Amino acid sequence: MLWRDDVAQDQGAYKVLLKRGEITDAARVNDDGTPRTVPFKVYYPAGADADQRRFPVILWSHGYGGSRDGAGFLARYVASFGYILVHLTHTGTDSSLWEGKPGHPWEILKKAHVSRTTTLNRYRDIPFVLDALPDWCAQNPDLGAIVDWSAIGMSGHSFGAITTQVAAGQLTPDEDGALISLYDPRITSGITYSPVPGTSHLSGGADGENQGANIYATIKTPLLHMTGTEDSSPVNNMPYTERFKVYDLTEKADVKALLIKEGGDHMVYNGTRGALAANPMRDRHEDIIKHVSLAWWDAWLKGDALAQAWLKDEAVALYLGADAKWKAEA
Repeated sequence: MLWRDDVAQDQGAYKVLLKRGEITDAARVNDDGTPRTVPFKVYYPAGADADQRRFPVILWSHGYGGSRDGAGFLARYVASFGYILVHLTHTGTDSSLWEGKPGHPWEILKKAHVSRTTTLNRYRDIPFVLDALPDWCAQNPDLGAIVDWSAIGMSGHSFGAITTQVAAGQLTPDEDGALISLYDPRITSGITYSPVPGTSHLSGGADGENQGANIYATIKTPLLHMTGTEDSSPVNNMPYTERFKVYDLTEKADVKALLIKEGGDHMVYNGTRGALAANPMRDRHEDIIKHVSLAWWDAWLKGDALAQAWLKDEAVALYLGADAKWKAEA
């Protein structure tokens, strides 16, 4: 049912190690005037340097109110099959907005104000990290020896999904409302978990769309979009069907795909529940997320012909069965 037998296991051939770090961008400041620092966590294959092999690197951008510590179940799984996952924390849209404050985090986040500068700083964290990470890895030789800088993926959940979309070429307003591109050609493929239509995760982004532009037409990077039939926004109650817009209006990407999990909710990608009740499909949905994500990365970051074929023919649909729907264009 899968493109190869070993991916059905909970872990690949490699044990996974962790490193934490942070990089400061002297050229940017936060709203409070402090220098812009990007903390991150790296998941990487143990002992891979002994194999004298190099592995693709995949950035992860967290959702609103999240941090570099989210989606660990997915990062550990993918890294164990020979990938380096770099999970970022975006200051100003991270867990510091609610930590230590009374009340449920979702209610606090609904009332929080995120400036346009903070949102743009978040988007600009991506090219900054890609510029700075090679030097940081060189100072950590067990990592520097195994990174394949020619194969870079980008992924994220919710606010991290739109961060991925912007890095892939989606237009977004600058501080004055003019549409700009922050496309980064170094990113060769991406996955958006709960894709976000518009130009702002918090407002729904009507500001950009009201300018009459198809802000998605400039997306060139191959993207896989994942959502579910219960994937409404916990911030503004946007229905899951609105998330299809990113897929539908992307016109120039060589490859695009859409996965819709039956009963899939918003928080499953992060590995936490938030205010959501228990989901009886959680284990199955996590398996789908892990397997289809790995297939996408194998296909477009490692050039695995078996994974490419599995994603293009009826095999992926047979694997998903009644639990999810698959749509793809190439």
